[in-house]
Amino acid sequence: MSDGFFLADLPERLVLGSTVELTGPEAHHAGVVRRLQPGEVATVADGAGRGVRGPVQQVAPGSVRLSVAEILLDQVARPPITVVQALPKQDRAELAVDLMTEVGVDVIVPWQAARSVVRWSGPRADKALERWRSSARQASKQARRLTVPTVAELASTAQVVELVARAGQAVVCHEAAQQPISQLRPAPDSPLVCVIGPEGGLGPDELATLAQAGGVVVSLGPTVLRTSTAGAVAVAALRLLTELGR
Repeated sequence: MSDGFFLADLPERLVLGSTVELTGPEAHHAGVVRRLQPGEVATVADGAGRGVRGPVQQVAPGSVRLSVAEILLDQVARPPITVVQALPKQDRAELAVDLMTEVGVDVIVPWQAARSVVRWSGPRADKALERWRSSARQASKQARRLTVPTVAELASTAQVVELVARAGQAVVCHEAAQQPISQLRPAPDSPLVCVIGPEGGLGPDELATLAQAGGVVVSLGPTVLRTSTAGAVAVAALRLLTELGR
């Protein structure tokens, strides 16, 4: 079994030999669910690229303390990748966020595309957005990421077009594209935006507008992927293709 991995606020200045305390739900998970014992090693990250690792000193109700034996800093992958994810059905949405987080996405932008079956509005939108953010947090712990990806507010099509137009590099994934994603060689020094359509696919007007804004329309392969898996496949491919182009 791997060391316990937890997310919590960390002191602004990290010092070897100092103590870090888990409280609240993370302390419950560490002390009650994982049943950590003094002497066992655990990792605590702040979700913003910093972490510490060290032995547990004390386990008490609502509190777990560990000694800082090692200071960790995230090795950020380049380029930073933002995925615009058209809203999937709810059971698929959290899977999409989970998979993209595990393969290294940096920012996820929920998008109300024309053919999105799901519609966010009012309190429902707030709850759905919180579920996406919770999924990103839990997937980061599973993947042992020091940095939790940002899940942005719901975007309109106009906002997505603007995001693509301002991006240093942008790709739009579409099953009918003639150019395979394997032909790309993303530049590591320029942020990249990747657009994933909904279950019903991108509408012709959306596709044309995104292409006019600078998005390169690419295929992810010979099969048609679900919207819930396409983002993760795209991010993994773009990370690999960036390395091949270095």
